[in-house]
Amino acid sequence: MTEKLRVIIADDERPARSYLEAMLRSFEDVEIIGEAEAGTEAVEIIEREHPDLALLDLQMPELDGLGVVRLLKKSATPLIAFVTAYDEYAVRAFDLNAVDYLLKPVDRARLRETINRAHERLDRADLREDEVRRLRSAADDYEKAAGSQYLARIPVRRSNEIRIVPVAQIASIVAEGELLHISTLRSEQHTISYRLKDLEARLDPARFVRLGRGTLVNIDAVNRIVPMPGGTFVVYLNNEQELKVSRLQSRILRDQLLRL
Repeated sequence: MTEKLRVIIADDERPARSYLEAMLRSFEDVEIIGEAEAGTEAVEIIEREHPDLALLDLQMPELDGLGVVRLLKKSATPLIAFVTAYDEYAVRAFDLNAVDYLLKPVDRARLRETINRAHERLDRADLREDEVRRLRSAADDYEKAAGSQYLARIPVRRSNEIRIVPVAQIASIVAEGELLHISTLRSEQHTISYRLKDLEARLDPARFVRLGRGTLVNIDAVNRIVPMPGGTFVVYLNNEQELKVSRLQSRILRDQLLRL
């Protein structure tokens, strides 16, 4: 009997995790040993449980699937299959580097192929270093391709007209359910229906930074950063917005913005 493949699932959306979990549980040769709703949690589970295969959502807030791969030690990196909505740059990078990926909504037969391929690769210990090399090459190729395609403007519907909002004029983006509230440097307010993590993937990370799970800010709009008890911060923007920073993002801000 084939030994069970030990798998973890990482996706910030519960329905997506449940969908994958249900399909995986229908395979007798699979054992689900963990689930993560964020990239940082995925890193912790992988390094603690040492799974055979990790199904990583390509786009997760704070730390995406590619970021997970970059943070993992080579010796702790399992087989990886990225799960993603169609993204031409990702597909091109993964195909070029022979990295396994699943397109949402995941097809059961395609998932079965991934499981079979993982079983085969586990039997070839000599392939592990090559797997890690191809994963990191795919990450580099994807980021180079997608990096030149950042949004320059966002269309916003207002009554019977569409306003074009330059990304450079955006001060903050705050998620509320399926809606994103956009505030500009001129204190204009706009609302669009879009997922924050999908929009974040199309914005220049050198310009926009997360303050928490549901908030992005334009670094150039930051007026001052005030330390709070417990190691967190409050950020004040040029448009007089006051936004709290999560504990995790406070550490990142300290490293990225508060050092000369």
